[in-house]
Amino acid sequence: MSKTNQSLMQRRQNAVPRGVGQIHPIFAERAENATVWDVEGREYIDFAGGIAVLNTGHVHPKIKAAVSAQLDRFSHTCFQVLAYEPYVELCEKINARVPGDFDKKTLLVTTGSEALENAVKIARAATGRAGVIAFTGGYHGRTMMTLSMTGKVAPYSAGMGLMPGGVYRAQYPCELHGVSTADAMASIHRIFKNDAEAKDIAAIVIEPVQGEGGFYVAPKDFMQQLRALCDEHGILLVADEVQTGAGRTGTFFAMEQMGVAADLTTFAKSIAGGFPVAGVCGKADIMDAIAPGGLGGTYAGSPLACAAAIAAMDVFAEEQLLARSLALGEQMVAGFNALAEKHAVIGEVRGLGAMVAVELFDGGDHSKPAAGLTGQIVAKAREKGLILLSCGVYGNVLRILMPLTIPDAQFQQGMDIIAECFAELA
Repeated sequence: MSKTNQSLMQRRQNAVPRGVGQIHPIFAERAENATVWDVEGREYIDFAGGIAVLNTGHVHPKIKAAVSAQLDRFSHTCFQVLAYEPYVELCEKINARVPGDFDKKTLLVTTGSEALENAVKIARAATGRAGVIAFTGGYHGRTMMTLSMTGKVAPYSAGMGLMPGGVYRAQYPCELHGVSTADAMASIHRIFKNDAEAKDIAAIVIEPVQGEGGFYVAPKDFMQQLRALCDEHGILLVADEVQTGAGRTGTFFAMEQMGVAADLTTFAKSIAGGFPVAGVCGKADIMDAIAPGGLGGTYAGSPLACAAAIAAMDVFAEEQLLARSLALGEQMVAGFNALAEKHAVIGEVRGLGAMVAVELFDGGDHSKPAAGLTGQIVAKAREKGLILLSCGVYGNVLRILMPLTIPDAQFQQGMDIIAECFAELA
């Protein structure tokens, strides 16, 4: 009996807990660059990229070759038992790429959540403080500490009770929703007055462009004021670049465009072209705050993932993917702005580089998020052979995360499908 998406969905429902969500009722069979084929042989254009993991495309030949070569040598030793050069080489490359004119060191782990957990551990050890400030709409992971920092209860922590304490929520600046830079800074000062003294805060954790929150871009002046505030009070600034990193915004890290550097930077997702590696990079003395044995993990910095990440960074240079990110971003913004002139439901088109989003409102009323329409467009696009994602606190944002290696004709085909969906549904 041949496999079908429906039969596999039934097996999935019987074997996998319902808490593991699934956006599209499709099972992938194979993929190449920006194309995915399901188990029934249907072809899709991938504008999701495994949620920003595949900036270099599915199964890039150079990355595949690097992983294969490493697999011929060994797959695992645990770096804390027997070290290996690819871990060190990748750390050297990350140290050179993360913004900041200071000596850096890098810790490798496996997932973005793990990177954020470790960033908090390092900040607490380095400052002797315990408090953390995060932001409305922020997404930092699904582990217990990161759920405290993630600014969205449903579905991530719904029904689980209260998360670990010591995390305070400031406003993320967003002009569309009436939150200015001054408002956001004032909300931090309110925390200092009402909830925790500045001397009790170890870190302020922020995404330079929010991911799950809706692709809102932090204003440059806000990030600069945040840097000055942290310097004034001895607080560490942590840039969560898990989704923005590896070239998504047109620079390798989004903080390169903010005019200031973070003390600690977390990364994951596209850094290794589809293989699981993540990490924390920061000022060397801060990274050394924890004694030997306090950092690491059995699979942290897997040799296969390190080989993939080194190759992925080479691909960025050889194929000029940062310039490609900027070019794709310009084309997307122009295309969506043209759509906005035809469809009042499009309230805003925004992004940085190729990290572009479209926010939808019923009747163009910014007080009425069009989550229903957003879901309909995602479903209709799938019917037409395009995989899309939504996001946002209210589920009313379309986010575009195709591989930066996508061919021009295929990119345009995907944009045309989105236009067709709006024509039919909006």
